[in-house]
Amino acid sequence: MGVRTERPSRMFTTILVPTDGSAGAEATIDHALELGRTYEAEIHSLYVVETGGTPAELAADDREELYAPSERRGREATIRITDVAEENDLQAAREVREGVPHRTILEYVDEQAVDMIVMGTHGRTGADRARLGSTTERVLALSDVPVLSVRLTDDGDTPAPAYDRIVIPTDGSDAADRAAENALEIAEKYDASVNVVYVVDTTTYDLEDAPRSIVGLLKEGGENATETVAEMADERGLEATTAIRRGVPAEKLLEYASTVDADLVAMGTRGRAVGSGQLLGSTTARVVRRSPIPVLTSN
Repeated sequence: MGVRTERPSRMFTTILVPTDGSAGAEATIDHALELGRTYEAEIHSLYVVETGGTPAELAADDREELYAPSERRGREATIRITDVAEENDLQAAREVREGVPHRTILEYVDEQAVDMIVMGTHGRTGADRARLGSTTERVLALSDVPVLSVRLTDDGDTPAPAYDRIVIPTDGSDAADRAAENALEIAEKYDASVNVVYVVDTTTYDLEDAPRSIVGLLKEGGENATETVAEMADERGLEATTAIRRGVPAEKLLEYASTVDADLVAMGTRGRAVGSGQLLGSTTARVVRRSPIPVLTSN
């Protein structure tokens, strides 16, 4: 165990829970409350009435008729969150706004100096539900603050929040290091175990035919990347185990998280293999989409 040094701790003092009023959001609220209690943070809830392509010059009566049901739903959803937060002795704020959802959420983050966003994702399957929701995907890709994505289920059968075992995937990129800093902040607060993993992407490198020198360089890069995060953990007085895996990155990361019985995966939204034109790195998007446990992402 490394020696714990005095260092300024990143505090999550303002946590935003965007809501669309849908069922199954209890898991998102539970995670926001758990972190809120730990950090004594203020909980903000925001509902965005989507006005995407609607003419701004609509008459007042027409606008009220068009948006009144959604605004009522928004008030009910945000009141529900603030009531639960206040029952837990946390300060709370709520707002209903009109606009394009992801832009409005990010504007709110800037205006209110939000430190973390907690959002729900629906873990569904099928070709028509393969992508993340467009709002969630855009917030994950564009947010300047960490985003905790929590899988929502229609039956509400979700485990209680826990942060005892944290997996930190890394590829040695700046985004991965930033994600590691946020993960280690939480690990230090919860005295969690830390597992750092690097996956050699066999979809990019045909290791069966690759020269031994290439395989060696890839392995060395993985060892350097994981050791860097392990040293960051040591500076916080935390022990970290490291692992190198080979395979399809998203699959191997989820498999590894399951093997160590992780409660949280923390990763960057963009790694070294960027340039496909997608909003999110494909590995991050796949992990967020398929992970049964929360995923903390950082840009």
